[in-house]
Amino acid sequence: MDTKKMVLANALKQKNPATKKMVVGFDGFIDEIIHAVDKRLDSETFSRIETIESLAKRIERASGLSTNIELVPITKKIGGNGPIMCNALAKHDASITYLGALGTPVIDEVFHAMPSNVKLVSFANSGHTDALEFDDGKLLLGKMVSLNEVNYENLISTYGIDELVKLLSETDLFATVNWSMLPHMTELWKKLLSDILPKMPIKKELPVLFVDIADPEKREDDEIIEALDLLKQFKSRFKVVLGLNKKEAYDVANVLDLFDDESLEHMQVSLEDLTQALYQYLKIDAVVVHPVDRSCTVIDSVYYEETGPYVKKPKLTTGAGDNFNAGYVLGLMLGLTPDQALLTGMSTSGYYVRNASSPKFNELIQFIEDWANDLV
Repeated sequence: MDTKKMVLANALKQKNPATKKMVVGFDGFIDEIIHAVDKRLDSETFSRIETIESLAKRIERASGLSTNIELVPITKKIGGNGPIMCNALAKHDASITYLGALGTPVIDEVFHAMPSNVKLVSFANSGHTDALEFDDGKLLLGKMVSLNEVNYENLISTYGIDELVKLLSETDLFATVNWSMLPHMTELWKKLLSDILPKMPIKKELPVLFVDIADPEKREDDEIIEALDLLKQFKSRFKVVLGLNKKEAYDVANVLDLFDDESLEHMQVSLEDLTQALYQYLKIDAVVVHPVDRSCTVIDSVYYEETGPYVKKPKLTTGAGDNFNAGYVLGLMLGLTPDQALLTGMSTSGYYVRNASSPKFNELIQFIEDWANDLV
């Protein structure tokens, strides 16, 4: 039995996440989960292309020619980093307000699958993602023109300045995610800093501001640097946390010129050195990085790393990172230690990829106990 995980499970049994208030924003997608066909066996059954590598080779063979790849829609679901993270947090019965691109003038029906403890506020139309899933990863093909509507002016005209000040003043978590797909997010952050934060009280126990910039590869380096440099300005009212997956962490370190290009390109920089360097540069409260098989964080200049419950054949991978983020910030809000927050994050994502749904609080605790006893 793993004593550390049992201690965590017992600690969680003494907590009540339903007492927390949260605000999450600002993106919104309808995700269509899709499988690519390898061999069509009959009108109802087929074998799928199992890896991105296999698909890439098939596409490469078509260079100069043409090919047809059949795509089979499996299901439609709530998409976007914000809604998926919100949906995971909502399973713990907290009071949550979601601000984002859920459809206007009518919220799209797919988002009504959110639990009743989530108040939905939409000020833009949602994007659409074709999520091609494989055993070794996923290809997310996004249609995002509507996300140009996600800006400060539309937010305020829909929700109101006084109401937003009150909302953020009372929250335990403010999560602003998917920066890379929201063209006006940097300007929205600037307006929050200039127009909203000065009107908020300074609390003795600061709420968490969690930021996930998502894959920044398509954005210009100067845009990335400008956005990241804004984060420390939120520290007057929040504990500021930046979350990154492994690829994003190396990409951001490259943009910030923290290590030599060759070391970053070949991922020769250790996770500890990488995470510490990001933390020292950004001058925020925490940086968390989540590769597939482990996660790590730096808080108060101290590095923590934990290995996760890896599964070879996941039922669903789209949204796993958002579920990790939800579990990690839940741990922070509940006053867990940094390493316990990592384990809570990986347990949330571990449950999600095995069950294609986020865990309720009792299911999260049970998963941790099972993990402690080598049952997952």
